Amino acid sequence: MGTQEDEGLLMEDGLLQDEGNQLYTGDGSVDFKGKPILKQKTGNWRACPFILGTECCERLAYYGIATNLVNYLTSKLHEGNVSAARNVTTWTGTCYLTPLIGAVLADAYWGRYRTIAVFSTIYFIGMCTLTFSALIPAFRLAECVGSVCPSATPAQYAVFFSGLYLIALGTGGIKPCVSSFGADQFDDTDPRERVKKGSFFNWFYFSINIGALVSSSLIVWVQENLGWALGFGIPALSMGIAIASFFSGTPLYRFQKPGGSPLTRMCQVLVASFHKWKLKVPEDSSLLYETSEKNSAIEGSRKLEHTDELKCLDKAAIVSDSEIKHGDFSDPWRLCTVTQVEELKILIRMFPIWATGIVFAAVYAQMSTMFVEQGEVMDRTIGSFTIPAASLSTFDVISVIFWVPIYDKILVPVARKFTGKERGFSELQRMGIGLFISILSMIAAAFVEIKRLQLAKELGLVDKDVAVPLSIFWQIPQYFLVGAAEVFTFIGQLQFFYDQSPDAMRSLCSALSLLTTSLGSYLSSLILTIVTAVTTADGKTGWIPDNLNEGHLDYFFWLLAGLSVFNLLVYVFCASKYKQKKATSF
Repeated sequence: MGTQEDEGLLMEDGLLQDEGNQLYTGDGSVDFKGKPILKQKTGNWRACPFILGTECCERLAYYGIATNLVNYLTSKLHEGNVSAARNVTTWTGTCYLTPLIGAVLADAYWGRYRTIAVFSTIYFIGMCTLTFSALIPAFRLAECVGSVCPSATPAQYAVFFSGLYLIALGTGGIKPCVSSFGADQFDDTDPRERVKKGSFFNWFYFSINIGALVSSSLIVWVQENLGWALGFGIPALSMGIAIASFFSGTPLYRFQKPGGSPLTRMCQVLVASFHKWKLKVPEDSSLLYETSEKNSAIEGSRKLEHTDELKCLDKAAIVSDSEIKHGDFSDPWRLCTVTQVEELKILIRMFPIWATGIVFAAVYAQMSTMFVEQGEVMDRTIGSFTIPAASLSTFDVISVIFWVPIYDKILVPVARKFTGKERGFSELQRMGIGLFISILSMIAAAFVEIKRLQLAKELGLVDKDVAVPLSIFWQIPQYFLVGAAEVFTFIGQLQFFYDQSPDAMRSLCSALSLLTTSLGSYLSSLILTIVTAVTTADGKTGWIPDNLNEGHLDYFFWLLAGLSVFNLLVYVFCASKYKQKKATSF
């Protein structure tokens, strides 16, 4: 894995422009008014603090809701364990599905800056709505009286879930654009800035986890000790600060022009290749249609070199006798450029790598569901202080914060000496390491649950819905391993989908990488539903009953570990076959 990537990077490096001779950026970026932009006064690390600050505050807002949401649903909306877990994973999945909307708008029409501005406003409205649902008495659910818990009214459900899903829609415009917008601040045609761009993704994820650290510790404590209205209000305020931070950096930003709808271009390739399915693809690829200009016909995109894979799609770029006779090459539904065809080929080549991220995302989803529910039935006390189970996700964040600088400052330089790669590991190698570590996290969680159930049996607590006297700190290894896996897999995905995507599809490809998290959450919900249906057949207790002391949550963790092993084997095979993108310069 990774040797072909190096060839692609070396090829592009050979086409790089001499920084010293360039006053302007060479990657097609412009200023806010659409004019060529000076390199020395814009972008680079000088613009990044505003973007990293935006991401940090936005993630604090998001995780301020997501981290303890399962507890809000069980304790305030009086839902059962399975129902609450399903609602959380479904909402989380939606948060990572809506980026497709923001990505298409950013790449095709608005650009990343405007898309972030519009959707962050929607996001803020959702945060305020959620705060009102916990603050205003008419929207707040009454507390349980003994064992009698009132059901929420339709209005209470409507306000709460409206706020929740406005957040899901708002985050759709932010997630695929902020990381790509930050990477846009580094000139692809400048070798020094290219190296900095690789480091940017590490510190971008570091910023995410600084926000998550505050949420999983301080915000969770506020929610469980000072009230949910304040616990939701602080994240709403943080989102307001994120918006202010983003707009503050406007004079320093570099902007990429939207290149038109990527979905339309893909459809044009499919339609054109279908119309010419009887034509034979020429052996000489130079006979395929491409513009004679230096730049691609697609706004803001470099030309892509022809590859020999998926030759059936090359038919879209065959110049027919009729087109030569009439000299008409203007209908993109009948004739596409090589670059346009290669865009679709790249997406198809990336698909198997993308698909293997879904099982990893299902493992990641357990931190906000099954890990929390497991922690709820463990000993959470230190003296007179009770630790919120969701606060243990702090150790996932601490793990990320620990591993990012270790990876960037120690592992990369050491690996570089052995591999010769400028980034130490290739993105494919990096993701593979993360997939392996995720298996270890599920094994660790299973062993903790085995110990907890064994103790419950010894103390006669199986039939009692009470905590087992096993310290919740036994969960630290599983959280720490998930954090380490994130540093390798999630950051590797950010880099992979940005670097390998066509220039005019970077928001879309970032959204596709986020979609794995969405589908992983949905997969987790599906597995929960299937496991519950199968294990509760014939009146059995099942693996995950409301009283976890009667169940076998360990079996669920072993199931995910087994799926992860199979997924890793598939990934290694797909990664070994992957061919890198080859692009020219502007």
